[in-house]
Amino acid sequence: MKIDKRITSFDDHLDEQYGKLGTESREKFQEEFETFKIGILIQEARKKQNLTQEQLAERVGTTKNYISRIENNASDIRLSTLMRIIREGLGGSLKFSLDV
Repeated sequence: MKIDKRITSFDDHLDEQYGKLGTESREKFQEEFETFKIGILIQEARKKQNLTQEQLAERVGTTKNYISRIENNASDIRLSTLMRIIREGLGGSLKFSLDV
């Protein structure tokens, strides 16, 4: 069986594209990826509850545009706003983990 040596691991790909762990460019990528994931999680939870962005915004006291920007990773989100979206808007809870 012949192995294609052009295939690399995802970590190798990230190292090549964004630098090794601990570099400024890789840290920036990781941070942006985390905010992207938050937006996707909110969007999935909203859709699972058959809510429009406008309905979620009304529950939370914000605008449809702001919810859209969060879901599309176009806006930084304050922790207090994130908690309000999850608790009041989606009826959920937020759990954190810390890797040191």
